[in-house]
Amino acid sequence: MDLQTGKKFWIVTTSIIIAFTIFIVGRNTVHAVKIKRQINALQREKEFFRAKIEADSTLLERLRYDEYLEEYAREHFRMQRPDEHVYIIDED
Repeated sequence: MDLQTGKKFWIVTTSIIIAFTIFIVGRNTVHAVKIKRQINALQREKEFFRAKIEADSTLLERLRYDEYLEEYAREHFRMQRPDEHVYIIDED
C-alpha cells in the first residue's frame, strides 16, 4: 500500500505541474499575440503619420512661393481680391 500511495502522489504532483505549465504557456502565448497586434497597429500608424509629415512638408515648401500661396488661399479658403467676383461651383 505504501508503494501505491507514493505512486499516486507523484502522478498527481506531475499532473498539477503539467497543467500549471500549460496554463502559463497558454497565457503567455495569448499575451504575446496581443502585443504583436499592438505593434503592427502602431507600425501602420507610424507609416500613416510619416506619410502625412512628408505631405505637409511638401506643402509647406510649396507655400513659400507667392504664386502657389495665392492659388492655395483661393482654392482652400475661397479668398478673392477686392475688385473681383468669384462664383463657386460644387462638383459633387
